[in-house]
Amino acid sequence: EVETRERERKYEARRRRMSARPLVSVQDLDGKSKDQMALPAVFTKTPLRPDVVRVVHTNMRKNHMQAHAVSENAGVQTAAASWGTGRAVSRIPRVPGGGTHRCGQGAYGNMCRGGHMFSPMKTWRRWHRKVNLKEKRLAVASALAASAVPALVMARGHVVDEVAEIPLVVSDAAETITKTSKAVDLLKSLGVYADVAKSAKSKNLRRGKGKMRNRRYVCRKGPLVIVTSNDQGFAKSVRNLTGVDTANVERLNLLDLAPGGHLGRLCIWTKGAMAKLDELYA
Repeated sequence: EVETRERERKYEARRRRMSARPLVSVQDLDGKSKDQMALPAVFTKTPLRPDVVRVVHTNMRKNHMQAHAVSENAGVQTAAASWGTGRAVSRIPRVPGGGTHRCGQGAYGNMCRGGHMFSPMKTWRRWHRKVNLKEKRLAVASALAASAVPALVMARGHVVDEVAEIPLVVSDAAETITKTSKAVDLLKSLGVYADVAKSAKSKNLRRGKGKMRNRRYVCRKGPLVIVTSNDQGFAKSVRNLTGVDTANVERLNLLDLAPGGHLGRLCIWTKGAMAKLDELYA
């Protein structure tokens, strides 16, 4: 009986120790650890579900698409007709006339030069996808949990060699920054400017016709700065830095937290935004 009570006491002590909330350091504007705060439960209690994140991201990504189609007259703007059988050629419609290379050439078919495409694209295609609300919430929570795993952040390609701790939390004094130069100084003191520089260096011309369609440049993703709704200008001060994105903690988007459907985005939290997570993802 004594051994049983001792075993139960040790088990209870171990359970309390394991259930204790881990702490995360809060960095000051000079990059030094100011104080600590409890890590929100969403980082430790949520399972990592890359399968759910990938499916939700794929479907959410489609909701930005605009309807487009090819001209309904494309490929059929000639009075072509088949020559029929008995002339030892295929029965594809052929361009009429004479005196030019064009006459007698196959037309209309998707296998012909100058013909229409197979199954021409129409504007009434089902472009968008409905995503289940609870599935979206699980995907966002899973992406948040993955952003606190250094191995996944490094595997995504972020440069975090000089970052003191992940997740990276900075004091609320950062929300008073309004100048980009001051924001750059803060990022350098936190050790994440190397990741911003990597993104800036990767900026290049897009391949293909997208260059003509208002998406001329591409670049790698840098850190995501997450602030509260009472931000005084920190989000605006970093938005001109290449590769840096900003988000409001009350409106987190999976497309920002897991770009390309890949977990492990490097996030910079203000203390207020981090504290808000327990209220949002209890």
